Amino acid sequence: MRIAIPYEDGVVCQHFGKAPQFKIFDVQPQGIVESVVIDSEASGHEALAEFLATQSVQAVICGGIGQGALVSLAQSGIDVLPGVSGNPDEVIEALIAGTLQPEGNGGCGCGCGGHGHEEHGGSCGCGCH
Repeated sequence: MRIAIPYEDGVVCQHFGKAPQFKIFDVQPQGIVESVVIDSEASGHEALAEFLATQSVQAVICGGIGQGALVSLAQSGIDVLPGVSGNPDEVIEALIAGTLQPEGNGGCGCGCGGHGHEEHGGSCGCGCH
């Protein structure tokens, strides 16, 4: 399986849509086969989903992620596990070991918790919408 993690400064980037890089892991049941860090070559939900699909990514593990990105990834056939933080290598090892414990639902990644966007005409003032 090919898994992408939004990556910034050695940790899981907490805002999927603003990740400068992705760390992509090729994972088999016995462990990590290969990993590579690539620059994000797209911006916007649909473009990022298409970019990851062209990289043959099957799943994304991330911190915060908005509804638009979730929909775009789902339409590209990419599964999402939000609410994760920490070192990406340790995250993948925990996934393989079956001990990965996401925190919360991931929200939109801006710190607003993903609340109230509809009430504010699509934006709660968090700056990410």
